[in-house]
Amino acid sequence: MADPESVPDAPRWYTFRAYLVHLYTASGVVAAFLAVMALMEEVPDPRWVFLWLAVAGIIDATDGPLARRWNVKKFAAGVQGRVIDNIVDYLTFTFIPLLLIWRMAWVPEPALLWLFPALLTSIVAFARIGAKQEAEGFFLGFPSYWNLVAFYIGWWVAYYGTLVPALLVLVLAVLTLMPVRFIYPNLTPKPWRGVVLWGGWIWLAVLLISLPWFPEAPLWLFWVSLIYPAGYVVLSWWLLRD
Repeated sequence: MADPESVPDAPRWYTFRAYLVHLYTASGVVAAFLAVMALMEEVPDPRWVFLWLAVAGIIDATDGPLARRWNVKKFAAGVQGRVIDNIVDYLTFTFIPLLLIWRMAWVPEPALLWLFPALLTSIVAFARIGAKQEAEGFFLGFPSYWNLVAFYIGWWVAYYGTLVPALLVLVLAVLTLMPVRFIYPNLTPKPWRGVVLWGGWIWLAVLLISLPWFPEAPLWLFWVSLIYPAGYVVLSWWLLRD
């Protein structure tokens, strides 16, 4: 059988599917728009916001492997997928989740005092050269997972109050620009990649299971669900020791 690369029509097909990956990445903005629509309801239901943010997160988790497999940088070089990715990620990983924290009053007033540093440091981090250290498999600084932070903040506030979440936001905002590194899940150094990826999907399933009862899902489930984030942080630190 002939090598697909040697078939005359192959480059046209490769170009078509490479641009489809760009469209797939860009479709995350539709999920972002639907999340904002849910957020703008007179009485917003954070479960719908998180559902759409989860959709955006799944797109973000799967478009990178597709882009690398189908060599998007070569066959769809006319569009910078990284720019699309950063725009969608800032909306769905940072801006909308922090807006949700404000809308739901999950931090003390004045909310801007706690949220402004996170908004500012995250947008700088998205433009920071070397923020994604793909060759090594790490992010530089806290990778602006504010969608996940917001989920845990809402859950925490339902049981314990707003002070600890406010302090957590400030700490993570500082870590965003600090010279610390966290695992880049899709590019985690072997042999840990499978553990991180499969563990992440299981963790996402646990969070989605808790979503119908959010933010008053069982407290024991809250603590059980923290096993994966804790392991992620510990493994990030451990791999940097080697």
